[in-house]
Amino acid sequence: MAGRFVLAATPIGNDADASTRLRELLASADVVAAEDTRRTRKLAARLGVEITGRLVSLHEHNESERLPELLEAVRGGALVALVTDAGMPTVSDPGYRVVAAAVAEGLDVTCAPGPSAVLAALALSGLATDRFCFEGFPPRKPGERARALTALAHEPRTMVFFEAPHRLAVTLEAMTEAFGPDRPAAVCRELTKTYEEVVRGPLAELAEWAREDVRGEIVVVVAGAPPREASLDAVVGEVLARVEAGERLKDAVRELARSSGIGQRELYAAALAAKG
Repeated sequence: MAGRFVLAATPIGNDADASTRLRELLASADVVAAEDTRRTRKLAARLGVEITGRLVSLHEHNESERLPELLEAVRGGALVALVTDAGMPTVSDPGYRVVAAAVAEGLDVTCAPGPSAVLAALALSGLATDRFCFEGFPPRKPGERARALTALAHEPRTMVFFEAPHRLAVTLEAMTEAFGPDRPAAVCRELTKTYEEVVRGPLAELAEWAREDVRGEIVVVVAGAPPREASLDAVVGEVLARVEAGERLKDAVRELARSSGIGQRELYAAALAAKG
């Protein structure tokens, strides 16, 4: 009988957030694939759990090489638990390749949900939570970072980013340039830990605050762009300019319809007519 993969969320800072199910999986899984085996052993010890199965490493540098071994284990009936250092596997952490391969092969994959830095920061930010997107870590190089953020300038959903503390100040400055100094945002630091801190305010103020020595695990939440008042003719002009620059018509229409509030079908028809 085929086994199963279980994506198991681990605490993001406070061990008390570990679920009963996580404890059971660490104790009973035939294989525990961990981002850092040493950290997972220490977590299990703090939880009073003994890992009786095989503990193997699964991180961004060896996931492709480890994949055949894990798939074979599940095919043979093993219960394989995937854990990362903190939070949910695959969310800016290892596990995506394993899940994609397992799904493609029709193997059983399930989830033991739990702590999430993305959702915790979103809930604490004080910003809209009904629609949001997770953007992970912004690019490190200044030019690439500026281009990536500029592409999000008209994103209407609340945006969630991860960032390293030593890059926080320059990233907030780049966000101020791309999104405007008055865009509401929140910096969430050391979530669930002893020195948890959430600083809220306009991006320009947060960028100024971040020039001081900010430490710890960082999540940045930024409000989505306010609705733009745009005429159909103006937006059609933007569509055609993006198409001329090499973008597909349907992609340009989809993005600009979302940011302008104009119906996608209406904008597509108008762009086709203007192009013709």
